[in-house]
Amino acid sequence: MANDNKPLSPHLQVYRPQVTSVLSITHRMTGMVLVLAALLLTYWLASAAYGPEAFGRAQVVLESWFGRLVLFGFTFSLFYHLLNGLRHLGWDMGWGFELRTLRLTGVLVVIGAIALTFISWFWAYGHVGKL
Repeated sequence: MANDNKPLSPHLQVYRPQVTSVLSITHRMTGMVLVLAALLLTYWLASAAYGPEAFGRAQVVLESWFGRLVLFGFTFSLFYHLLNGLRHLGWDMGWGFELRTLRLTGVLVVIGAIALTFISWFWAYGHVGKL
């Protein structure tokens, strides 16, 4: 017979969000976003293989404001996931477990992902006005 007096496992409503937990959840979400990005890349490459008409339709979608917004999000996800993966690699080597270092590297991951996203878009399009 089940004991109804067992304590419940704590959940998100009990814990206050911390830098590490928010970054961990974001890392998982960007990993899922990258799966969607891989599917979009596959669609784009397949459209090129199907001929100019199919590729032209794919280009129209990707060059629209919504397509650019999606690609911008994919770019951020790629850089965030990469930098946070490097952070985890440091943890695997036993580095960076001090609370101050955890917070600093977390902030650097976010700032680095934002900076690399804007740098790559600036490099790809030549100037911000084309975004």
